[in-house]
Amino acid sequence: MNNYRMVIQYDGGRYKGWQRLGKGENTIQEKLESVLSELTGEKTEIIGSSRTDAGVHALAQIANFKTDRSLTQAEVKNYLINYLPQDICVKEVILVPENFHARYNAKGKTYLYKIWNQEYPNPFMRKYSMHVKNKLDIGSMKNAAEYFIGEHDFTAFSNAKTNKKSMVREIYAISIDENEGLIEIRVSGNGFLYNMVRKIVGTLIMVGVGEAKADHIPQIIASKERCRAGLADACGLYLESVQYQTDMNRA
Repeated sequence: MNNYRMVIQYDGGRYKGWQRLGKGENTIQEKLESVLSELTGEKTEIIGSSRTDAGVHALAQIANFKTDRSLTQAEVKNYLINYLPQDICVKEVILVPENFHARYNAKGKTYLYKIWNQEYPNPFMRKYSMHVKNKLDIGSMKNAAEYFIGEHDFTAFSNAKTNKKSMVREIYAISIDENEGLIEIRVSGNGFLYNMVRKIVGTLIMVGVGEAKADHIPQIIASKERCRAGLADACGLYLESVQYQTDMNRA
């Protein structure tokens, strides 16, 4: 059994997210599996490192699939490039050990969020950033970001339909950079709940426009009340990178 690891980029604007939902649903996973099944001649299922939501993009989603066919890395990559829609691209294909699992072997992930912070909208960024016309206080947002660092119960920052699984996650770092109206927020952690990054960013925006104070963040976390956190638009969010142990990346 051969196991192939893929690095995938996609514009999630017209899709219902990464995860296959059902027959005929428009998802990234469904598109990839359809093309791979034609290539392998088998019903091929793929495993993604992150189940990105509807409208969310990826710069480096990691996924793997297994097949009995012996295909070269170049054969797989070229076939996918030729037959996938233009808003999905496989940048890299690597043969990896059979026990590599794109989701379970991930040690950390980094998400990027883009905000266009000018009074006027940017027609070239409208599908790929959230427009906030009121000037954001970057200093206050950076102060607020510090309260998210570490291990916390992020119930207040998730829209997950169930709390049966642990809501505890660890945030390693949050950076906020501004350049001529474009604000980029990077959030790195060991894992993320449904809508977690969008709610963290939405809450940072609340602080930036003066609707909340930086030192309110611990209270929101402790409250576990989802209504107290903000929610940023899906279009500004990108899965930027996934981290693994080095020896899991190649066969």
